[in-house]
Amino acid sequence: MSELQPAFILVRPQMGENIGAAARAMLNFGLSHMRLVDPRDGWPNPRAVAMASGAAGRVLDHAGVFETLPEAIGDCAYVFATTARNRDLTKPVMTPERAMEHARALIAAGQKVAVLFGPERAGLENEDVSRANAIISVPVNPDFASLNLGQAVLLCAYEWRRQGDATAPEVLALAGTELAPAIEVERLGDHYEERLEEAGFFFPAQKAEGMKLNLRNLWSRMPLTRADVQTLHGMLRQIVRRRDR
Repeated sequence: MSELQPAFILVRPQMGENIGAAARAMLNFGLSHMRLVDPRDGWPNPRAVAMASGAAGRVLDHAGVFETLPEAIGDCAYVFATTARNRDLTKPVMTPERAMEHARALIAAGQKVAVLFGPERAGLENEDVSRANAIISVPVNPDFASLNLGQAVLLCAYEWRRQGDATAPEVLALAGTELAPAIEVERLGDHYEERLEEAGFFFPAQKAEGMKLNLRNLWSRMPLTRADVQTLHGMLRQIVRRRDR
């Protein structure tokens, strides 16, 4: 289990299923350091194992179990508390994005970090939150701010992963082909221009150059693959064959 990650601490969790869901959410985004504080139904919990669904069970296998919150956070230099309610406590309040960015910086500097998640029914108590250095508040719908335990864990785990992930925000998935080089797109444009000229498409004459320019711009604007180019050539050839018959 890597120490180069925050510990996600479930404080007085009530349902084994939610603990298992939290484990799944953590492992989805590369986190494995779970701690439990006074789980209501004891530990280990077969319902948690069933919900963890296979590989995420190893998160539960290595979970630390503590009787009190001070024991669970005793080795941590910085603690975040997740809550949707105003606590009237003077603390930094961060979005999950900002919090996990800060967590990464702290961990890179050699400090241990924890994130607290409260029990399902009412969340963390003020006494729990008072032991944290900062609050994480998710910008949810104010008319329905309640998140279940698994959702809250998933949001923070996602932001942790995103902060250190180099995945491009957008890629073009090429299904067994490649983008057409400019010369092939140029030839496709020539082919269509010739056939459209034969069909009398460029009319009236004074607008013909502008129409041809727009058509060339259309081809260059599209991310055409070699397969696309071949298909478009083939479509036009078939139309011409049927016309000539």
